[in-house]
Amino acid sequence: MENFARNNETDHSDQKNSLDKIAMGQTQALKSDTPAEQQKAADEVQPQGDNMDTLMDMYEESFKRFGEGEVVTGRIISVDKDYVLVDIGYKSEGQIPIHEFKSDNGNINAKAGDVVEVMVETWDEEEEVVFLSKEKAAKVKIWDDIKKAHDENGTVEGVILNRVKGGFSVDIGVPAFLPGSQADLRPIRNLDEMVGETYAFKILKYNRKRSNIVLSRRAILEEERDAVRTATLEAIHEGKVVDGIVKNITEYGVFVDLGGVDGLLHITDISWGRVKHPSELFSVGDQITVKILSLDLEKERVSLGMKQLTEDPWAAATAKYPVGFRVTGKIVSLTDYGAFVELEEGIEGLIHVSEMSWTRKVRHPSRLVSVGDEVEAVVLDIKPENRRISLGMKQIEPNPWDVISEKYPIGTIIEGKIKNITDFGLFIGIDDGIDGLVHISDISWTKRIKHPGEIYKKGDMVQAKVLEIDKESERFSLGVKQMQPDPWETVGERYAVGKEITGTVTNVTDFGVFVELEEGIEGLVHVSEISKEKVKTPAGKFNVGDVITAKVMNINKDERRIGLSVKRLEADDDRSYIDEYIRNNRGDHSPLGEIGEKILQEKRKEDDKEE
Repeated sequence: MENFARNNETDHSDQKNSLDKIAMGQTQALKSDTPAEQQKAADEVQPQGDNMDTLMDMYEESFKRFGEGEVVTGRIISVDKDYVLVDIGYKSEGQIPIHEFKSDNGNINAKAGDVVEVMVETWDEEEEVVFLSKEKAAKVKIWDDIKKAHDENGTVEGVILNRVKGGFSVDIGVPAFLPGSQADLRPIRNLDEMVGETYAFKILKYNRKRSNIVLSRRAILEEERDAVRTATLEAIHEGKVVDGIVKNITEYGVFVDLGGVDGLLHITDISWGRVKHPSELFSVGDQITVKILSLDLEKERVSLGMKQLTEDPWAAATAKYPVGFRVTGKIVSLTDYGAFVELEEGIEGLIHVSEMSWTRKVRHPSRLVSVGDEVEAVVLDIKPENRRISLGMKQIEPNPWDVISEKYPIGTIIEGKIKNITDFGLFIGIDDGIDGLVHISDISWTKRIKHPGEIYKKGDMVQAKVLEIDKESERFSLGVKQMQPDPWETVGERYAVGKEITGTVTNVTDFGVFVELEEGIEGLVHVSEISKEKVKTPAGKFNVGDVITAKVMNINKDERRIGLSVKRLEADDDRSYIDEYIRNNRGDHSPLGEIGEKILQEKRKEDDKEE
């Protein structure tokens, strides 16, 4: 349409120039001095024969070739308060209402000589008046541009006017609709930021009759991205160092835009040191330098590394941290089995719970240290191939077990506070964090103690004797009962065999009766020693608390046992009775006295055999 208008203007201009030349030639001929000169001038400009007819036909035709709705190019002749007169090559100038040239501020954007495109609306041949429209010509051109952009996959430029349901209203010369999903490559958080901005758009579809146009900005961005991606993939390779922009941050790494291609910088490849979360080091939009570790062109996957831009600190760790070297570091992590200490970025050592204290049994490292604490330690072992360093915190101080035996030799009497009470004994604080154990069996020589808590409570001061020190097992054994002599050592002096004793029944069992002779000293009357008569069980014959008299049969101080007999005591009573009877009848040689003597002799023999 535009070319047509230009050609039309050019043809019309040529025709008009030819006709103007003829008219000027005729005028010059009339002004010549002589008839001969006048005739010569007229012959020079006057077309001959058919040429004149053809030229006149062309001139007439130029005023008839414009139809209503046609867009042509014209030149502004004059501007008045109501109309702008435009020469489009018709018999008379065309008229355009002045308001079509007014700007928003009221200024008239038209002056004589300006070339404009206009649409022929109507003409009145009688009045020889042509009505034109600049605005309608512009709309026709816009729709032509829209069609061309759609058909040739071109672009149009427009301004986003405002938000509407589902997207935006856009001015591209005519109203158009931009769906929200076509506004960008990714969903936009703040849609209002786009209002008032000018962008280029693709025409997805249009309907001129309904004035319906659907735009896409995303299509342009995708083409640009694809072009950049292709160029990037051709340029990168494994080992290349490139710059990128942080696009997204996750708990496992950072996605970096390398230029249309996204690469993953995994959390383990960010630093040689410990990184809890990538957001501690990066923000979206940061520009960073990374190294390409691996590249899969088919899947367009790129693995990136940042720590690989610097030397691995473990390469020189053996020389820097030899065994026995004292180091200082920060606690960065605690586990059930120990504490991790950062010696420098990328190098961490482990202090195992067993290496935290010489004397304390550390159940969890949090009882001694906290994350962030500065601690001193000694290098116990280093394995750079496994990226491991074993550290010891207790090795900073001398081992108290090395001197404890010298400080507290066996037999030493110590005094300390009960720090803990268990089923099996008492733990008494000594010094230097060493606790001594009084086993339940070493609390009393004579008392049967079911639980130490029956006698002691936590915090009590106790005196005890050093019994044993085992440095290898780190055991310090104490005894309370050893503070007093063992009563069983002299039990034979107090309870001689054959002696008659009196005691209280403390326990009745199927096999006998236990009798307390003194505090902590018990004797056993076996069921066979209860009576001359056969007794199956003591139950019913004796009760706990009964006071009985018995005879000491035997003593075993090593096994801490005393054997008692009630039966023997009864036999002694019988023999005493017979002895007394015989003494009273010794001068009497009656048969009864002889019989009694025989019985007494036999009884003594039986007693001797049993003893």
